Amino acid sequence: MSKPKVAFYWCASCGGCEETVVDLAEGVLDVVAAVDILFWPVALDFKRSDVEAMADGEFAVAFINGAICTSEQEEMVHLLRRKAQAVIAFGSCAHTGGIPGLGNLYDRESLLNRAYKETPSTANHDGILPAESLDVKEGTVTLPHFLEGCKTLDQTIPVEYYIPGCPPPVRLIKDALGAILSGKLPPRGTVLAPDIAQCDECGRKDTKPDKLMIENLKRPQEVIIDQEKCFLEQGLVCMGPVTRAGCDTPCIDGNMPCTGCLGPTSRVKDYGAKALAFLASVLDIDDESRAKEALSKLVDPEGTFYRYSVPASLLFHRRNH
Repeated sequence: MSKPKVAFYWCASCGGCEETVVDLAEGVLDVVAAVDILFWPVALDFKRSDVEAMADGEFAVAFINGAICTSEQEEMVHLLRRKAQAVIAFGSCAHTGGIPGLGNLYDRESLLNRAYKETPSTANHDGILPAESLDVKEGTVTLPHFLEGCKTLDQTIPVEYYIPGCPPPVRLIKDALGAILSGKLPPRGTVLAPDIAQCDECGRKDTKPDKLMIENLKRPQEVIIDQEKCFLEQGLVCMGPVTRAGCDTPCIDGNMPCTGCLGPTSRVKDYGAKALAFLASVLDIDDESRAKEALSKLVDPEGTFYRYSVPASLLFHRRNH
C-alpha cells in the first residue's frame, strides 16, 4: 500500500515554520516513514513542474506556511490547492497574516520606498525600485507582482485546517500528523489547537487575581519581572487572556509575556479588538491625564494588538475582498 503524499510550501514568512518541522527531532523519521514528501522546496530539490505533472488530488495534504503577498505565491497555492485533497494553513502568517500582514498598515508604494530607499542601511542613490520585467540581451527577466495587500491563506484558497503559532508548536504538529495518518480529523475549518485561553494553561495562573485591575502599564525593559507572578498583575501587557492555548508557554517560561501568536479562540471574531477590549476592561483608571500616561506605554498599539492578525481582522477584511 502506497504511503500518503505530502507537500510543504513556504510563502511570505521568516522560515520558522519550516524550521519547526526539523524540531520534531527524531520524530521526523517517523514522519518520513509514514508519508512520502514529494514537494518541499526548502529542503528537497523538487520543482514547480514536478507538481504540475501530478494528478489533481494526488497529495493527501499540503502544509502551506506564510501569508500571500505576491502573484507567484498566489499561483503556487492555487496549484497546490488543485493537487491536494486537504490544505493546512501552517503557522500564524498563513492562519491570520502574521508579521508580514503588518504591511497592510501602509500602501504598496510606501513599503517599497521604505525597503529600497529609506532604511538607514540602504545605499540606493539613484532611487531604483524593483521592476517586474527587464529586457536584457539574453531576453526578458521578470519578478512576481507585489500585491497591494497581504492576505491570509484562506483569503486566497479554501483551507481545511489550521495549525497556529509563530512557529507552530511541535506538540500541535505531532497531534495533527497523528490525526491525519489515523484519519481521525475534526470537522473542516477546525484550528488544530485547544479551544481555550492561554491563561488556562499558564503556570502563573494561580497568581492572577480573581478581579484583575491595573493602575499603570509598564514595559518589560522598565522593570525586573517577577518570574512567578502573573504578568498582568505586574502591569505588563500579556495577551494570554485572549490567545488560544497549545504552545506549552515557552515565552512565559522565558519570563516574557504572551504576544498572541496562536491567535484567537473560536468565539472571537477580531483578535485585536478583543485584546483591546480586555485591556480597557482591567485598567483601573478614571482620570483622563492618567489614562493618557498609561496608554503612552503602548508605543505601537497596532503592533501590540494586531501583531499577527491584521489581514484577518475585521478592520482590514474589506481591503482583502
